[in-house]
Amino acid sequence: MKLHELSPPKGANRPRRRVGRGIAGKGGKTAGRGTKGQGARDTIKPGFEGGQLPLTQRIPKLKGFKNPFRVSYAVVNLHTLETFAGDVATPETLVAAGLAKKGALVKILGRGQLTRKMAVEAHAFSASARGAIEAAGGTARVLPPPFGHGRPPARGNALTNR
Repeated sequence: MKLHELSPPKGANRPRRRVGRGIAGKGGKTAGRGTKGQGARDTIKPGFEGGQLPLTQRIPKLKGFKNPFRVSYAVVNLHTLETFAGDVATPETLVAAGLAKKGALVKILGRGQLTRKMAVEAHAFSASARGAIEAAGGTARVLPPPFGHGRPPARGNALTNR
């Protein structure tokens, strides 16, 4: 048996009922719509919800756009690293020192001076911060984002700012 040989069994397909064709048969006069009222007419607006406030009126409008894929960083400046106790600064040690929140992506910015040699690990560096760390004899290592390559997931991730 081939696909073009398939057909429905006898009696499975019936012709559709043509209503509103006079009072001689079924579906005459009111065409199965009863008498009067909203259901008997064809004037119901699209989106009408039976008197309930429609969805288009319930949702907020003109409130701006929040990008679900925006990545926000906890910012740590060089003058903060200067006062930081320790020679290695990682996101975990910065969280322990109270300079970043747990699970946040850390970005090092170049405000202030760094006079001592430090090994700094963060998710992002500004060009001036990287230059200042390396000029002081330290190292700046970029950590990969915890959500992998590309953009972060749209929902359910604490790392996105909504």
